[in-house]
Amino acid sequence: MIVDSQVHIWAANTPERPWAPGTRPHRPVPLGHEELLREMNAAGVDRCVIVPPSLDEFRNDLALAAVKAHPDRFAVMGKIDAADPTARERLARWRSTPGMLGLRFNFKRSPGPLKSGDADWVWGVAEEAGVPIYVGVAHPDVHVFDAIAERHPRLKIVFDHMALASGVKDEAAFKDLDKLLVAARRPNIAVKVSALPCYTDASYPYRNLHSHVRRVYDAFGPQRMMWGSDLSRLRGTYRECVMVFTEEMKWLSSRDLEWIMGRSLCEWLAWPRA
Repeated sequence: MIVDSQVHIWAANTPERPWAPGTRPHRPVPLGHEELLREMNAAGVDRCVIVPPSLDEFRNDLALAAVKAHPDRFAVMGKIDAADPTARERLARWRSTPGMLGLRFNFKRSPGPLKSGDADWVWGVAEEAGVPIYVGVAHPDVHVFDAIAERHPRLKIVFDHMALASGVKDEAAFKDLDKLLVAARRPNIAVKVSALPCYTDASYPYRNLHSHVRRVYDAFGPQRMMWGSDLSRLRGTYRECVMVFTEEMKWLSSRDLEWIMGRSLCEWLAWPRA
């Protein structure tokens, strides 16, 4: 089973459903769940975790509508406003919504709640409620979540895109990878090896990235690595994003690929595979 750990979907910017101020989409034409499903079928992807984009701020409705239409194919890592007075109560029953597996925070784009401490309450409530969390941070901020993982050992934390900084490519993007690898000592931290073609100017099969993936593999192991595409901004084809792991990284065993390409994500997020 091949499971994509992250794809955004969104609708057009309208007065009835405006995009969040200061945001812009990855591409001019919106990506809806039916188009995503066609792309998945063509690429051989069985399931996908939908992450509502920054355009939608704290709205999860489009992603949940995709789950309702295709509950066997989609699930959601949703958004919550940590400053909302109702957020604690909502988070405590977060997974009672069908298809809602956990939370996603992108602190690379919106670092305020992380820097101010406004999100500090989230980690304990999420731990108690069994809600895993995707976090978008760059390598210099990995240590913040290393400490959170130590204080909350039952909280499952997943770093987006190997904690690579936005807009940086090739060797410059990976120069501080050691700061991520240190976090492998926490058994409750995992890593999405996702959107990797976006972090290089090389063409498929992106051979300059393989050694970096190998370092993550050696530190975290396949059971804490989760493949993904971030399809709407992907360089190359969806199928190539799959094949760079399944066909080109010859050092990965069939057992490794079973974990990296889907099993680790499903088990980590408690998304039953049958």
